[in-house]
Amino acid sequence: MKTPDHTDHASDVTSVDHRTAVAAETARFVAVVKDADLATAVPSCPGWTLADLVKHSGSVQRWFSALLHARIQEPPRSRDVDLRLPDRQAGYADWLAESATVAADAFAATDPDLPMWAWGADQHARFWARRMLFETLLHRADAELALGLRPSIDRPLAVDGIDEFLVNLPFATFFAPKVADLRGPDKTIRFHTTDGDDAWLVRIRPDGFGLDTDHSATDAADATVRATAADLLLLVYGRLPWTAESLAHEGDEQLLAHWFAHSAF
Repeated sequence: MKTPDHTDHASDVTSVDHRTAVAAETARFVAVVKDADLATAVPSCPGWTLADLVKHSGSVQRWFSALLHARIQEPPRSRDVDLRLPDRQAGYADWLAESATVAADAFAATDPDLPMWAWGADQHARFWARRMLFETLLHRADAELALGLRPSIDRPLAVDGIDEFLVNLPFATFFAPKVADLRGPDKTIRFHTTDGDDAWLVRIRPDGFGLDTDHSATDAADATVRATAADLLLLVYGRLPWTAESLAHEGDEQLLAHWFAHSAF
């Protein structure tokens, strides 16, 4: 779903090659953790270390790749997959790099327009490449945050990631149960980039919520959050608090507090 009155947004989203970006983001992730202490805690993923973060990210890539090879048409009954995880954590960074090669092989063997089951809005193979990309990118950012680095996120990827998050969030209740509480009297929240003219209007209704694609850029919203695309991406994923200095917000603060308490995953 895209807001049709923001041409920059539409062009950024369609310009992203998710398959190629998975490889590039994995390489950036590997570079971050290659010489790091994998026992380092990851504050943005409470209870995890860098080793857990790397293992999770590589496992997701390998599992999604297995789903692509299987051309699944219904929810998988098992997550069992041959991870080929090294016995020693010293090999984790190279293993993560190899996971991207596993993914590239799956991409090469699968038409992105192939109809497939997916947990989100887009029931095609391309859903899994896009989802894999943002799993990888956000956890690369988690690793950087854990090491005291400021994540750098390419703007087109950030715009696409915000869109991907908001489009799929209504379907995420089976692993993010708090999302089910995002309902109530008709209210709207606008997310607006300050380094472009990209905007998303979320409408919360008694029966749930979703992106409102039938709106004008000048329509009033009950609450608005403005930031760079990169910071908005970190915000929607809960890596930045909505009260952070790099974000500007106005309108109904109770609405914003409720949204951010129930939307991140």
